[in-house]
Amino acid sequence: MGTVTRLWLAAAESEPMAPVESVRAVADRGLEGDRYYRGTGYYSGFDECEVTLVDSAALATILDETGIDLTDGRHRRNVVTEGVELRDLLDTRFRIGDAALVGTRPRPPCAHVEDVADEEGVAAALGGDRGGICARVETGGEITVGDEIGIGESVTTDPDDLAAAIRERYD
Repeated sequence: MGTVTRLWLAAAESEPMAPVESVRAVADRGLEGDRYYRGTGYYSGFDECEVTLVDSAALATILDETGIDLTDGRHRRNVVTEGVELRDLLDTRFRIGDAALVGTRPRPPCAHVEDVADEEGVAAALGGDRGGICARVETGGEITVGDEIGIGESVTTDPDDLAAAIRERYD
């Protein structure tokens, strides 16, 4: 079982991530106050993740190997975890606090993360499994730093269903 070590939100595209102690997850929307919940994220409308997760061990490895310290939120992910293999959450229902989420896909880095971090090498450092994953909020609820991550049953996420849900949100 894993644990949430940090929570991060950004109010709008390219704004710095701000640490929070707790946040409300809303079904099929994301995290209240975050840029993608508000529809103001850089990729809003075409490549969104309701919630993004990254492993604290990956951030530590990046620091050790490259000297790039992303613990200040420049990784642009919402939930920092420890003690859980994030790939194990893909196509799986899991709980964090009062919320139920489903891991939908890996979240590789993009050039935008490097631009916002304002440091060369950030995108490459977050490559591979280090970029974390995306998750959909299935059942809303409060998520707090220190919450355990409870892994549930495997689910099959149909990409067409996910695309349809995203389109409905913008119609």
